[in-house]
Amino acid sequence: MTDNFSLMTRLRQFNALTKPRVIQLIVFCALIGMVLAVPGVPTWDEVQLGLWSCVGIWFVAGAAAAFNCIVEKKIDAVMKRTAWRPTAKGELSDTETLIFSGLMCAFGSWLLYVWVNPLTMWLTFATFVGYAVIYTVILKPLTPQNIVIGGASGAMPPVLGWAAMTGDVGPEALILFLIIFLWTPPHFWALALYRVEDYRKSGLPMLPVTHGNQFTRLQILLYTIVLLAACLMPFVYRMSGWFYLVAAVILSLGFCGYGWALWRNYSDALARKTFRFSLIHLSVLFAALLIDHYLL
Repeated sequence: MTDNFSLMTRLRQFNALTKPRVIQLIVFCALIGMVLAVPGVPTWDEVQLGLWSCVGIWFVAGAAAAFNCIVEKKIDAVMKRTAWRPTAKGELSDTETLIFSGLMCAFGSWLLYVWVNPLTMWLTFATFVGYAVIYTVILKPLTPQNIVIGGASGAMPPVLGWAAMTGDVGPEALILFLIIFLWTPPHFWALALYRVEDYRKSGLPMLPVTHGNQFTRLQILLYTIVLLAACLMPFVYRMSGWFYLVAAVILSLGFCGYGWALWRNYSDALARKTFRFSLIHLSVLFAALLIDHYLL
């Protein structure tokens, strides 16, 4: 009984390293890229290809998250939002985490190379390097623009999904990339605003720490306005129809509204609501793209 309990506890700890909620959003965005890349209803072969792609991307993305936990364990330990992570609490050693990350990355890359296509494997591996090394190790502790530059890695999932189904990267995939790339800064800066003391203690040069609350709020507002324009591009490029357009306009105006309210009259509660709405914005926006794809 004790051995079973210990095994389950260990499995939960390793699962926590993969940041499951983040991975769910990554795989969901990749899946949207896959579906949009296939005209009409997918065949059984395309469904199987999509499933292998989702599994491979999940493994590599989980590996990147686990590697991130090693690099940032000291930072995580002083931040309330992340102090519970197994690496921050010392429940898992660096060696255990590194082996786990390496095995997940290797297995996921093998799946993508053998069962999907080499392009998807290399793009996914490049995303791993971009997030785990370039963003986490280099950019995050170096510049307050870390989220902007590092956002390129987070914006890759729909590109990976598109490449998995087509073997190339089309302009449609790049439009989806642009939407997530522009969505990322206001999403994370809203979080950083009400977690500013955590970031200050951690020593990370997040924008609210280096440039102050008011400047960050202005940047959030400006990014939501530019994001609104980007969210119209699928309709302009004829990737989608009126259903998506209506959803995109409502969601993006809502995000702009939160950005405006945050800029005009700040409160931690409003910053939390803005952060939560940003998650709704991206999830529902991509769901609308998916529904619209089958309405056309």
